[in-house]
Amino acid sequence: MSGITLATLNARHVHTALGLRCLRANLGALREESRIREFVLGDRPADIAERLLADAPRIIGFGVYIWNVEDTTRVVAILKRVAPQVTVIVGGPEVSHETADQRICALADYVVTGWGDVTFPKLCADILAGKPPAEKVLAGLQPPLADIALPYDEYTDNDIARRFIYVEASRGCPFKCEFCLSALDKTAWPFGQERFLAALKSLYDRGARHFRFVDRTFNLKIAASLAILEFFLERLSDDLFVHFELIPDHLPEKLKSAILRFPPGVLHFEVGIQTWDAEVQARISRRQDNAAAEANLRWLREESPALLHVDLIAGLPGEDLETFGRGFDRLYALKPHEIQVGILKRLRGAPIDRHTETHAMRYSPDAPYTVLATDALDFGDIQRIVRFARYWDLVGNSGRFPRTLPLLLGDAPFRRFMAFADWIYANTGKTHEFALEKLCGCLHDFLCAQGMDAATVAAAVAADFEGGGAKGRLPFMAKGTRPEPQPATRGKLRQARHAHA
Repeated sequence: MSGITLATLNARHVHTALGLRCLRANLGALREESRIREFVLGDRPADIAERLLADAPRIIGFGVYIWNVEDTTRVVAILKRVAPQVTVIVGGPEVSHETADQRICALADYVVTGWGDVTFPKLCADILAGKPPAEKVLAGLQPPLADIALPYDEYTDNDIARRFIYVEASRGCPFKCEFCLSALDKTAWPFGQERFLAALKSLYDRGARHFRFVDRTFNLKIAASLAILEFFLERLSDDLFVHFELIPDHLPEKLKSAILRFPPGVLHFEVGIQTWDAEVQARISRRQDNAAAEANLRWLREESPALLHVDLIAGLPGEDLETFGRGFDRLYALKPHEIQVGILKRLRGAPIDRHTETHAMRYSPDAPYTVLATDALDFGDIQRIVRFARYWDLVGNSGRFPRTLPLLLGDAPFRRFMAFADWIYANTGKTHEFALEKLCGCLHDFLCAQGMDAATVAAAVAADFEGGGAKGRLPFMAKGTRPEPQPATRGKLRQARHAHA
């Protein structure tokens, strides 16, 4: 038997598991006895188990997240049946809380909660030395970041050439938004700037051009933000793409000046608004200056070269359909490139759980534990928003319909798009697997059913159809006529969407 296999199931093949690389980089003398194995959701659990056992490991450590816990549980169950001699360790956010309630924790030999950089290597060393600890659940020790080996040498040349490279300039978050596990952090801890930038340079020199920062608060410390932006400004290239998550109400002039020096398409900013409602914000301990956030989003969209992806969360305690709709309209008026409509999830350990009884929050019992109903939104309301979100991705976020979308939304974006969502579901019963021709037909038929001029609708939909590079003829196009070809509108933003799975 060999040593240690580190494994996880990613949402997509282009994703890479930063957590596994952090663990391997910190294994010390055991690093050479370890390997990383990454799989993708949809892979058969039995096939995963077979491939893991082909390494003949003594220890398998799994990174467990809300999106992969169910499939990972099936893999662990198979391993414990066919290879009980292999020690299984699970860790990650999903198994760091409520461990007694989880089947995967019962199946595993050990559970590491919280940070694993120090605790996981020690546990492996003890097991391999024949001195396994008596306790099953081990609380991860949080060391100073200076004591942690950086993980970036663990990215392979194939990772760099073909996949997203995730990096972190800091860990933790000082804010207390109750829907997020980061609310449990006391603060944010930065990695040493010189050491981090040297690691970035090494990645860049090896050919990395797609960097995704996982920091919850990239623009918390402006001096550090500026140093990172300057790093990339000195290395601009046609294929450079950098993703950051920004605090919406903190965008001082120095940061704006640096952002303006980038060419279009390089910077991709994810901004969490989540809710505009001040009462809901206070209820979930979210501090946000809405006026400043609105002004910053307007500046980013109208004056900066950045691609802008903004999040809203439906189902927060006390927020009803009307209030959420007003928030969507307020955000849409700022014209971000994408609006992600998310549905609240009850992350294990997150403080949002304190509202469960007072606001009649009812969550799915299965991952990802999406809210099903609240005292302000019944099950039917939530289902309508879920469908709204899916169709919005197809129509609003896709970039395919720059001419049709204004006709569809008019002066009441949320209300009118919800009407479309209700109509298309009633007429198709589907939320997925829409061919572009079918989607165009639905848009055409719905708008005509609303009394709009048929020729205007047909021209807009047909121009959007061909503007995205599609070929063929839509059923409603007049025989012998074709719209003028229009330029595609999606560009680098479509590339960025694949990381929001």
